[in-house]
This record gives sequence, structure tokens and C-alpha cells, in this order.
Amino acid sequence: MIRLATAADGPRTLEIWRRAVAATHDFVSASDLTRIDGIVVDWLATSRPWVHVDETDTAVGFMALTGAHVDALFVDPARHGAGVGRALIAHARTLHGALTVDVNEQNARAVGFYERLGFQRTGRSPTDGLGMPYPLLHMTWRA
Repeated sequence: MIRLATAADGPRTLEIWRRAVAATHDFVSASDLTRIDGIVVDWLATSRPWVHVDETDTAVGFMALTGAHVDALFVDPARHGAGVGRALIAHARTLHGALTVDVNEQNARAVGFYERLGFQRTGRSPTDGLGMPYPLLHMTWRA
């Protein structure tokens, strides 16, 4: 089931983010990861992402949207490959006719995930949204 997060989901979404980043972002330096972690803690405290929950209503993945742009999509590594991310993107597609996402170029698994779902590369930036040296691929999905 997919629903909007509540305040009670905050600690779990942060745990999902940390576990997913540890499993997929080995290209991020330890000092940069510490800086980003602080930003994510603050961001999750004020955002209301969509969460994919299991049968006990525990979040196993989450997605944040700004309009039709996927700001974040993270899945607990224990659930990678189980359709959680695919279901979250399918949900976003029901809300919007087209989607965009920015993906770390160095995260080959994420790039492949979006490409398998039909996203196409539309551009590239040499740094991430914080100006750090982690290039982003800009991708779009159109119905």
C-alpha cells in the first residue's frame, strides 16, 4: 500500500535513506555524506513523502515529489528488487502525466532502474543540487 507519510514515519524514512545510501552511494565521500545526512534529517522533518508500507504498515520505501518531479526515491535494501520502487513510480504516474528525475550518474543501479521504467536521459549537470562533485543525469518519462 502507498500512502502519505505521517510524523510517525519520520524515523523509519530516515533509516531507509541511510540504509539505501550505504548500499548504493559508495562514491560519496564520508565528509560529504555527513553533510548530506544533516540536510536530509532537516528535510525529512518538514516533508511529507509518499511511503510504500508492508502488511504491518511499516514503511519499506519512500518517494518525495515536487509536482511531477521525483525529488527522492529510496527503498530499504532488504526490499531492493521486490517492486517497491516500481510501485512508487507507478503511483507518481497516476498523479502526473509525465515525470522528471535527477539521478546521480555514479549510481549505475539507479540509472538502470529508471531506464528500465522508460525514463530517457535529457541532460547532465557536473554537480549535484548542493554543488558537490557528483554529476546528475536529468531524466524524463512521458506517457
